[in-house]
Amino acid sequence: MYDYIIVGSGLYGATFAYLARQAGKRCLALERRKHLGGNVYQEKREGIDVHVYGPHIFHTSNEEIWRFANQLVHFNRFTLMTVANSQGKLYNLPFNMNTFYQMWGIKSPEEALNLIEEQRNEVKNRMLKEHVTAPRNLEEQAKLLVGTDVYEKLIKGYTEKQWGRKCANLPAFIIKRLPVRYTFDNNYFNDLYQGIPTEGYNTLIDKMLEGVECKCGVDFLSRNEGLPNRYNWREFANKLVFTGQIDDYYDGCFGSLQYRSLRFETEVKECANHQGVAIMNYCDHDVPYTRIIEHKHFTDFGDKVYDNQRTVITREYPVEWTHGMEAYYPINDEENNRRFLKYKQLAEQESDIIFGGRLAEYKYYDMAPTVLSAIERFQRENAL
Repeated sequence: MYDYIIVGSGLYGATFAYLARQAGKRCLALERRKHLGGNVYQEKREGIDVHVYGPHIFHTSNEEIWRFANQLVHFNRFTLMTVANSQGKLYNLPFNMNTFYQMWGIKSPEEALNLIEEQRNEVKNRMLKEHVTAPRNLEEQAKLLVGTDVYEKLIKGYTEKQWGRKCANLPAFIIKRLPVRYTFDNNYFNDLYQGIPTEGYNTLIDKMLEGVECKCGVDFLSRNEGLPNRYNWREFANKLVFTGQIDDYYDGCFGSLQYRSLRFETEVKECANHQGVAIMNYCDHDVPYTRIIEHKHFTDFGDKVYDNQRTVITREYPVEWTHGMEAYYPINDEENNRRFLKYKQLAEQESDIIFGGRLAEYKYYDMAPTVLSAIERFQRENAL
């Protein structure tokens, strides 16, 4: 009945389905949740588009991907400028001259560079005394990149909450690069293009899945008797596109891959403007959440913020992931990556299954790279 059954209607699955439909293929999309769109799904509350599964900003320097997205929906001019709260004081992110002025009161790039370099050298010398030539963990890596002060105030607490582990026990590669700018530039991303669909991400997903048969509330890997399972569904299509957890597909035969999960606490505030910014990070250990999202700032700018005298905020709490919870961030340490490679080798032997996306590839993807990955995979598929 179908050329493809696509398991998961998030950005990867929806992009693949769109391209397949454009090529005249018949597709069926199966979604475990009760709504389409995966983690980019939004809901209206108090007339405000709420990012249900955390904030999503589409950003890229790839003109082809930007054109692809804009042919489907129109994007607004949102520019991410994040603020960090450390011990009640506010700092601009990413680290730039505004941050350094707020932290040290210095006003010139030369002063900032010299101060950070001095702190870096202290760390290097300490490592050399211990006969260490490369950073052994995230803490050493971060200090070598931005110095001790920035690490202690703006990285350590936030990161340890995010991952549920001490920075000294986290691998260095997690934080290989940190943007450090010696300019007064608060734009979080360096990409040429960024924005959010003016009519919301649900519209983008709907456009992508137009003409595709979709079924929500369907667990493709269900083991419940009386419900269709993977083997029943496979009879209806030539090929499968699977965007779920790859270890679940193979019944955890090599052991479970590990993730971090999130809990969201959303609240309506009886005020027009709660924090004045879309995202505020909380860096202190004694604050249990990592950030507060104020959703109207993704779409309302300037005085328009005050058109609606209510606002919606979400507190984001990182939690240890267990089976049955939503998996957000893969823990790509050596043990998990080694285990994933075993699953990947199994997947490569499947001629009629495509594994793609964040969960199937056990890889953290931003939105634009997710779209690009799906496009490239479909193109390879079409070239066969």
